[in-house]
This record gives sequence, structure tokens and C-alpha cells, in this order.
Amino acid sequence: MDKGFLPLTPANWDDLVELFGEHGAYGGCWCMFWRQTRQEFNQNGGERNKQALKALVDHGVILGILAYQDGKVVGWVSIAPREDFSSLERSRTLKRIDDQPVWSIVCFYAPKIQRGNMMATLIDYAVTYARENGAKIIEAYPSTSNAHVQSAELYMGRLSTFLVAGFEEQAPAGSKVVVRKYL
Repeated sequence: MDKGFLPLTPANWDDLVELFGEHGAYGGCWCMFWRQTRQEFNQNGGERNKQALKALVDHGVILGILAYQDGKVVGWVSIAPREDFSSLERSRTLKRIDDQPVWSIVCFYAPKIQRGNMMATLIDYAVTYARENGAKIIEAYPSTSNAHVQSAELYMGRLSTFLVAGFEEQAPAGSKVVVRKYL
């Protein structure tokens, strides 16, 4: 039986480890970039970032969604209430555009063989999951670049994919743009 999409919990932690690999996605990030200060993130490196993420999972913190296909984990999207991303809250470039409560999509990961439509599928499920957990607004910060770039540079998504998913541009943010979907 296919698992489809599941929130990350202690029960499927090993699936995330399998997906990210021994050193963690994007060179040891372990999806902690937006959850720590830059100093903490840089000092922690791969293994300590992994331990920090595991501690959050073990405490029941909402972190994101795993995607499965044919019984194998194939993708990840990090989504949670914006205030859970302390570094995002401090960002001057990706600052809040108003005081409305939002859930933020801050990261995607899929092995190269699974990319393509995976991001669109992960967005759809992340929106559904957030809606089921009380979200009224989903926000994301995709790249505005249309040039060919390394996949790691698109970890927050590509603008065109979010627009197709029904998000609307709200404000420019450097090489990114704040987009929202109102539920």
C-alpha cells in the first residue's frame, strides 16, 4: 500500500534520513536553515543540525510533509506556521508584509530523478495539510529566476510553479518574491 503523503513524525524519521542521505540535504542543512540563527546554523553543521531537527520531531513540532511513491520516500516540503521559523521572522529581505497569521513553505527536497512535477504535488499537499490544521493563508518565497540554476538554489521553489498552484505575488524580496494563497 502506498503511503502517499505523511507529516514528519518520530515514526517516519528514518524515511527522512533515507531521503536526505548520510550528510543531509543541501550539504547538511537538515531543514534547519530557517529555524536557527545564522551563527547557530553555521556552527552546527550537518550532524548537529540533524540532531536539532530530530529533537523537534521528537517534541511533536510540525516540520513538514514526506511524499511517497511505490512505498519509497521521494520528496519533502517544509511547512509550518511562520513564527516557527525564527530566522525567517528576523529576515530583512523576507520580512512580514502584514500582521496576518500565515503558514510558510520554506523548503523542498527531492532526489534528481523525482524532480519535475514533484514540487507542484508537494505544494498541493502542503496547502491541504495546512488547511486541515487551521491555516487561512499560505505564504512562500520562491525564486524569480527563469535562468538555469543549480537545484540547491531553488530549494524554496520557482515562482512559476507557485503561480500555477494558485498563489499570487504579494511583494518583491530580492531575488525572491513573497507569494500567498488565501484559503
